[in-house]
Amino acid sequence: MPAIRIILTEDHQILRDGIKALIASENIEIIGEATTGAELWTLLDTLLPDIILMDISLPDTTGIELTAQLKQKFPAIKVLILSMFMDESFIKQSIKAGVNGYLHKNTTREEILAAIHSIYNGRDFFSENISKIILKSYIESAKYNRYDDANPHELLSKREIEILKMFAEGFINKEIADKLFISVRTVESHKNHIMQKLNLKTQVELVKFAIKHKLIDI
Repeated sequence: MPAIRIILTEDHQILRDGIKALIASENIEIIGEATTGAELWTLLDTLLPDIILMDISLPDTTGIELTAQLKQKFPAIKVLILSMFMDESFIKQSIKAGVNGYLHKNTTREEILAAIHSIYNGRDFFSENISKIILKSYIESAKYNRYDDANPHELLSKREIEILKMFAEGFINKEIADKLFISVRTVESHKNHIMQKLNLKTQVELVKFAIKHKLIDI
């Protein structure tokens, strides 16, 4: 089996040394090291790696922007992000840019080697904690879209739709209570149920929902 050719793109020498020590293996070859995006592009003029191990934070660019550019010019090169950032936004942006894997820098030798071999063999690799963040985001997005696209007449009772319309038209609790001959507390209870059923968090989202589903005229 030929050695897996890797370029490290990381601006801290101590971290590059640590990564090299972690992945030292007879079938992995570090063919280049870059500390900036510009240095990486220079290396790519003469070197063709199988995988680029990339930090997100670089002096002249971000690993995310660099990945998006790389995927356009060198689609066959795989990118594995090694980052201290665990924020959902960074992970989602990285996936959108086309990364093939994402690991926290506190990973183990076994995990980083597993990621390298998995990516080399055509399979994406995301560590367990990263996968949990991705899954949570997907579930929340799917849940929101489910209710955003749903038929309100299937989810809500006639009274709830009536109250939803009035809220969206700008009536306050007391005005709704007076018009429907119910208590303010009952109105508040209905509103809470509506928000829960539609997975809405704010009055603005409620109004947008009503407009989208043509429950009110604008």
